[in-house]
Amino acid sequence: MSDIAAFFEAVQSGHPSKVEALLDANASLAKARNEKGQSAVLVAVYTGRKEIRDLMLARGIALELDEAAAAGQLARVKQLVDKDPALANNFSPDGFPVFALAAVFGHGEVAEYLLAKGADVNAAATNGTGYNALTGAVASGHAQMAGWLLENGANANYRYGGGYSPLLAAAANGHLEIVKMLLRHGADLHVKTNDGKTARSFAEERGHAAVAEFLRSRGAA
Repeated sequence: MSDIAAFFEAVQSGHPSKVEALLDANASLAKARNEKGQSAVLVAVYTGRKEIRDLMLARGIALELDEAAAAGQLARVKQLVDKDPALANNFSPDGFPVFALAAVFGHGEVAEYLLAKGADVNAAATNGTGYNALTGAVASGHAQMAGWLLENGANANYRYGGGYSPLLAAAANGHLEIVKMLLRHGADLHVKTNDGKTARSFAEERGHAAVAEFLRSRGAA
């Protein structure tokens, strides 16, 4: 196994001591990217390996914009985007809008800054997932972030892979507060996936009784 492969395996599997040892032996690994274009910082954030994310940050690595946005490093984001505001609409090498990365991982100050610099609140991933900031916030159950995005122009009726909408995802995951929020912002109560699933049917199938009852009370089929 190559050093890079061993390094990313250690990051993804959550072995801080091994990550430290590999970095001590080869500091350039801190800037390495895997086959998807993801750095170790990104992988650590994606997989919830907070200790590894923090040890990487503690080494003083000059983060790229995608890493800084995902890790919530506002000062570094500002340092990069103040020089070139167009970067507010940049994408990570694995295809996600940097604005969405900040939003999905709950970094409100970073998201607010990028929006003020012209980030497109509805920018969608270019990697085939179709995910955007709102779909990510909904999937993660970040009600406060979802509400902020909706207040700032996020499309409550955005459709992505398989005909999903934010409302369908919120119902499927049992996020009642987000379901209510989306409906207040004009989400289509009767939307269906490509295979005919509704918000209420998702809630019922997955045992989210409170969500199912609320949707039924609103007239959902």
